[in-house]
Amino acid sequence: MENITKVWVGKLPEDSPYVKPFRMYYVQNGVEKNWDLLKVHDSVAIVLYNTSRQKLVLVRQFRPAVYHGVITSEKGTFDKVDLAAFPPAIGVTLELCAGIVDKSKSWAEIAREEMVEECGYDVPVERIEQVMVYRSGVGSSGAKQAMYYCEVTDDDKANSGGGVGDELIEVVELSLDEGRQMVQQGAVNNSPPSCLMGLMWFFANKAPKSA
Repeated sequence: MENITKVWVGKLPEDSPYVKPFRMYYVQNGVEKNWDLLKVHDSVAIVLYNTSRQKLVLVRQFRPAVYHGVITSEKGTFDKVDLAAFPPAIGVTLELCAGIVDKSKSWAEIAREEMVEECGYDVPVERIEQVMVYRSGVGSSGAKQAMYYCEVTDDDKANSGGGVGDELIEVVELSLDEGRQMVQQGAVNNSPPSCLMGLMWFFANKAPKSA
């Protein structure tokens, strides 16, 4: 996933199936205002715990938005990026298994499919527990995300995971101690808030008391 040889920025096509920018106008307290927004897909995220080996199951992947953000915050521009000075590893994240809601299926069923595709675990949808629903990107998109929790075993492993098509996803297993350390460290792994929140919820509600 870090075998990236060239990066550049181009103009967003109007027919993008993932992001649609627009400007919203409104009158507040008699004053006309506006706000630039992004229409994006809602999404699901799943806290996965393998009870056979007491491991949290996460995914590692390259995120262009993170890579771009790190470089522009340090360099001030994204022009003529030196890949030796800014290796792709700085854009790699450690996150929950997740995916966008882009099918005419229940959100729990979409979560089940993401578990199979990204992490290789195949379980009945009845074993997937909804944890909470919240809004992400409230300053730009206000998209909704549903968080789920699922306990799996080694017997539920159907394939190696890793994504579909040209996705490059690495399945990562963390011990409970490593998961706690990750929460304490925060964004050192470029982990999004939903991941850290999901781990905190797990340790508060589901982690084995003796571990």
